[in-house]
Amino acid sequence: MTHETLTPDALAPAPRPSLLTTDRDFWHGRELDLEAYLARVGLSGDLPPTLDTLRAVHRAHLAAIPFENLQLVLGRPVPLDVPALVDKMVRGARGGYCYEQNLLLAAVLDRLGFSVTGFAARVLSEGSGSPRPATHALLRVDLEEGPWLADVGFGGGGPLEPVPFADGHQEVQGGWGLRLDRVSEVGDGEWLLRSFDGRGWQPTYSFAAVAMVRQDYAVFNHHLMTHPRSPFLGRLMVQRVGPGTHYRLVDTTLVTATPDGTRTEREVPVEEIGQVLSELFGIGLDQDERAVVEKRLREFTGM
Repeated sequence: MTHETLTPDALAPAPRPSLLTTDRDFWHGRELDLEAYLARVGLSGDLPPTLDTLRAVHRAHLAAIPFENLQLVLGRPVPLDVPALVDKMVRGARGGYCYEQNLLLAAVLDRLGFSVTGFAARVLSEGSGSPRPATHALLRVDLEEGPWLADVGFGGGGPLEPVPFADGHQEVQGGWGLRLDRVSEVGDGEWLLRSFDGRGWQPTYSFAAVAMVRQDYAVFNHHLMTHPRSPFLGRLMVQRVGPGTHYRLVDTTLVTATPDGTRTEREVPVEEIGQVLSELFGIGLDQDERAVVEKRLREFTGM
């Protein structure tokens, strides 16, 4: 038996590829209870897919829904389907970490008629200098004015409002400095977001403009829920950032920071953590959940 070898020149041009994915509903905005979400973040009225709406939703979401990893502290899974995100963060007076926060935002923006693309970033803050896996989620939103970075799931150092994708763009949001630059640390087409902490410019995260979908984030999320080196296992982490103030609670240490570099730090008694979560971060836990959190904090801190 002989096989004829064909050179590329002997082949007829291949047809254009058809869609590789038949399900184009990437963000499942149709599953969102939009009315409940808008009530949670304090928005109402006409919200067309414009830059003004994007800014308003971004600011309102950050102001209402804190960053937190309490599901892992409570020993619970972190589902990423839209109904579960709504039940927890919209109806349940809770927050979440980046996958939860930005997938909820993506569903909201999708429902409002925006064009949304997901990216994955390498967190650089508090890093050792070694490359880290891309475990942070962020979004690109395409408008008539161009593409904008949206991210409500980072905590301190992240944007309060969308940032235009423009090399060297620098601005101040609520007193906090931000700058976006093109870099080539790992490969071409990378971007670096930095923040000014009152003392200097600090790297926040880097990312490539490579599209991600919800299924990618589910894999990353499993890593954060199970890997022994996950930053969200073995400690409590809660953050809320807004104009002029950033609150960060790690286990029982509460840090308050301002854009001029001022930082105050205090230790919170374990039995007062539930009160701090409620009063400072707006997180509602029932009595049984508070008891579990207190028990875990004693384990984390060796009390």
